[in-house]
Amino acid sequence: MFDLLVIGGLGVDVRTRVPALPLPAADSLTVPPIDFRIGNTGAGVALAAHALGLRVALVDVLGTDPAGDVVRAALARTSVHAVLADAPAGTRRSVNLVDSGGRRMSLYDPRPWAGPPPFAPAELAALLADAAHVHVSIMDWARDALPTLRAGLGDGVVLSTDLHDWDGDNPYHRPFADAADLVFVSDVRLGDRAGKVAAALAPRTVLVTGGEAGAALHTPDIPSVRVPAAAPPGPVVDTNGAGDAFAAGLIAARRRGASPLDAARYAARVAAAACTHDGMEYPAGLLPRD
Repeated sequence: MFDLLVIGGLGVDVRTRVPALPLPAADSLTVPPIDFRIGNTGAGVALAAHALGLRVALVDVLGTDPAGDVVRAALARTSVHAVLADAPAGTRRSVNLVDSGGRRMSLYDPRPWAGPPPFAPAELAALLADAAHVHVSIMDWARDALPTLRAGLGDGVVLSTDLHDWDGDNPYHRPFADAADLVFVSDVRLGDRAGKVAAALAPRTVLVTGGEAGAALHTPDIPSVRVPAAAPPGPVVDTNGAGDAFAAGLIAARRRGASPLDAARYAARVAAAACTHDGMEYPAGLLPRD
C-alpha cells in the first residue's frame, strides 16, 4: 500500500542564479554554474512526501533523452516507486531564474502529449487500488484520465490537485477541480476573487496559497481561516517547489490524522524548510516530520 500516488508532473529544471528579477537589459550575463536537476510539480510533491516518510508511487510519461536520464537518476536515489511510459515529444523542462533572495521565475516547456493514452485504464486501476491518497498534476494526459482516476478511488481515498496560478476562469483547469476532493491554488491571478472562487468549489476543501503572505483554508463546515506563513529555519535560497512541499506536508499530516487546520499549519512549516534547500532532493532531516 502506498500512502501517496502522484499522477504526472515529472520534468527537469534548468536552474540559473541571476543577479535580480526582472533581469537587467543586457546582451549577456555571467552567472554561477547552471544546473540540471529533477523538477516540475509532480516531482516536487513526490520528493517532499518521500522526505516526510510517506510511501510514494509516481506515474508519468518521460522522454528517452538526457533530460529524462536526469529524472531517472534522481528517482533511483529514493524509494519512490516510479511507473513510466515513453514520451515521444521528450521530457518536460523548465528554466528557473532564481535571484539572491530565492525568488524565481519559471519558463515552462510542457512537451504536450499526443497520441493514445499512455496508460491503460486497468494499469491505472491497479495503482489506484494500492493508494491511500491520490494527487493529480495538471498534465494533459492526466486530464483525459480523470474519469478513470475518479472511478477507481477506493472508499475514503482522497483525490487532490494543484491548480497553480489558475485565474478562476480558464476551462483547462476546471475538470481537475471538479474531480478533486482537495484543491490547492495560488492567489497570484485570483487576487480579490480568491475567496469567491474558493467558495464556488465547495464542498471541496480548498487551500489558497500566497507565499510569504500565508494561505487561506476553506472547508465546507467552518469559515475561511488564515494560515500564516512559517519562518524559515535558515536562509532562503530557493522558493521553487515550496508550493509542492506545502501540498506534500498537508497530505502527510492528514494521513497521520491531523485536522485540516493543523495540517495546513504544519504544511507551512514544511514549505518554509523547503525554501532553505537548493533543489527538490531534500536531505534527511531538513523537512520537519513532527
